[in-house]
Amino acid sequence: MDDKAPENQVRLCSGLSRPERLLGAGMGIALVLFGRAELAIVTFLLIAIGLVIIYKAAFSIDECWSITRNRIFIGRAHPFGRLQTKVIERNDIAEMQVRSDRGRPERFAVSLKLASGDQLTSPPIAEITRVNEISCRIAELLGTPRSIPPANPLDAVNAEIRIGEPVRQFPRTEARIVILVIASLCAMIYAHRLWKDLSLSLPEMILLPIGFAVAFVVFRYAHRFADTSWIVRHGELRIERLSSDGKLSIDTITGRDVESIAIKRPDDGNYLVVVELRNGKKIYSAEIGTETETRAVSDEIVRRLGIVRERVRR
Repeated sequence: MDDKAPENQVRLCSGLSRPERLLGAGMGIALVLFGRAELAIVTFLLIAIGLVIIYKAAFSIDECWSITRNRIFIGRAHPFGRLQTKVIERNDIAEMQVRSDRGRPERFAVSLKLASGDQLTSPPIAEITRVNEISCRIAELLGTPRSIPPANPLDAVNAEIRIGEPVRQFPRTEARIVILVIASLCAMIYAHRLWKDLSLSLPEMILLPIGFAVAFVVFRYAHRFADTSWIVRHGELRIERLSSDGKLSIDTITGRDVESIAIKRPDDGNYLVVVELRNGKKIYSAEIGTETETRAVSDEIVRRLGIVRERVRR
């Protein structure tokens, strides 16, 4: 929901910003121009990926739904095309639901079934901590029965907001499978050399002990690969992780412990929340989503912990 929208309006928008399009186009062009390798298949893959990125940056559609009293205005446009508009009146709507994305259960959108039988899905709700509130406002504006959205772990109405999956120990069966695969790959090289009566090179001679060392590390510290889980309550932030011996470790942080809070985007992922403590330590949440979605979660953490605005980094 756009913060600038009036009280009698809900706006749901999606699309790439101009900086995101320029960055994507630059990355795509770089892959196409410099995607040269000794293997032809690698060159082909780099050029193909670059072309896909350029196409998405140049031709992805911007869409915006403006939901007002008894009607919906829909605008769709390409960066280099004309704006296409459509108006859906209340009488055209047979059913309205708020549904979550199967792959992203914390992402929600409005799904409409029209009297004509057509199905429409809105851009995602950016304020992912206010899904329940926004769905009620949409139902009120359109005069449709209230659609209760699926459970949302990030909704502000929850007594606890959970960021990330609950931590769990790495099952020993999975660890043994990993070890078996690594050991088998190492053994295959030696078996091939012995069968062909060939001498072993120095890298091959040290590969077996390295392989077993890696297998031991995977088995011994597999649980360390589990992500942390944040539980945000009123007045405290509970952080759950697995310790080096595989036991559940819990840290509790209050607003007084926080030096600053910000959002950050890793090079190869979605945005996440970064909290810097007064002792200089930084803690990172699990990846959340887009910049707008992550900022909504960060704002809810600020509200619940009572962090002063001077410590919020934008």
